[in-house]
Amino acid sequence: MLIGVISDTHIPERANKIPDTVFELFKEVDLILHAGDLVSVDVRKQLENLAPTRCVQGNMDYYYGTNLPKNDIINVEGIKIGLNHGEVYPRGDTQQLKYIAQELGVDVLITGHTHWAFMKELNDIVLLNPGSPTVPRMSDPTVMILELKDNTMESRIIKIGDPVCKILNFKGPGTDE
Repeated sequence: MLIGVISDTHIPERANKIPDTVFELFKEVDLILHAGDLVSVDVRKQLENLAPTRCVQGNMDYYYGTNLPKNDIINVEGIKIGLNHGEVYPRGDTQQLKYIAQELGVDVLITGHTHWAFMKELNDIVLLNPGSPTVPRMSDPTVMILELKDNTMESRIIKIGDPVCKILNFKGPGTDE
């Protein structure tokens, strides 16, 4: 089974659209997991045109009324995967993320919130974060592909473009643009 993993799209709040490269990469996946901060339900609808899509609520989704669950658990090919936005501070703190995984009772925890991708293994728990394809933080725009088969999982972080600095696009108070 192939799973496309994405997070922190922030559309239309911080980006106009999901890059076309994401749709090309996800065209063959069996399932898409979004780890929160969609901001618009239209993001889910677009992804569902490719494959069944499961999403959790990010810290920004609450303000935009997306009404998503905080956690989701998916059993695939003998692996129990948890989906949570990963809103811990400091961002990406692996010890706190491990506790979330333990509370959910999962083998793998997929989170977002950092806007930078990572893969970490802590004892018997795997922590995955696909980064952000639209508003990365001091990193490349990325998504992730998981391949699950016979109780094994292979994960890949896929760079989908060059690093960008969205602060240069900031339109401050008093500007007409």
